[in-house]
Amino acid sequence: MLRIDVVTLFPEMFAPAVGLSIVGRAQERGTVDVRLHDLREALPGGERADDRPYGGGPGMVLRIEPLAAVLDGIIADAPAGERRAVAITAAGGRPFSHADAERFAGLDRLVLVCGRYEGIDERLAALYGAEELSLGDFVLTGGEIAALAFMDATIRLVPGALNPESLASESFRDALLDAPAYTRPPSFRGAEVPEVLLSGDHAKIAAWRREQSRQRTADRRPDLKPGADKAV
Repeated sequence: MLRIDVVTLFPEMFAPAVGLSIVGRAQERGTVDVRLHDLREALPGGERADDRPYGGGPGMVLRIEPLAAVLDGIIADAPAGERRAVAITAAGGRPFSHADAERFAGLDRLVLVCGRYEGIDERLAALYGAEELSLGDFVLTGGEIAALAFMDATIRLVPGALNPESLASESFRDALLDAPAYTRPPSFRGAEVPEVLLSGDHAKIAAWRREQSRQRTADRRPDLKPGADKAV
């Protein structure tokens, strides 16, 4: 079972997603266990979770003391020798990839720390061996949306969360995008489903999908090459 601990100022943002769809079913089956940790509960009365940055400048920075208090509690309760990763959501982090999701899915515990405001005190990553990961080349108000995306991408890869056949040919497997998909009706406003998909010839369909996958990747994501989605 994969245990996921999420450290956030806004745990209420996670509640709907955690109880729905694949994530919710995975929890019901005991495949994953998602725990939400409210950073505000680690604050002494009257204290703020953030403070002005040293050196001046705009915005506020999440303080290290409450974050460390929560992380210390999580780690103290963890079994000895567990395979664990701590990831911080950060606009300046390395882009999250399918390879990261695969790696996280094979762990015993994943700790996600949600950044806010101008970010998190830089010392946290060094003290806890955390990796900083980004959802993309844009800035979000907070890291909760990114953490939800990382969590969803990871949980669906945990054995038992999905039918293995559903994972075998999806995008980013072997650094390729998935082939186009169609369903009923076969004709709609003059747009037709490719004849090969209606032929019933499974060998031809498989060959068509492989070629479409290669062509779509070349057209849309020429940066994707074998090994390009592996974590560095």
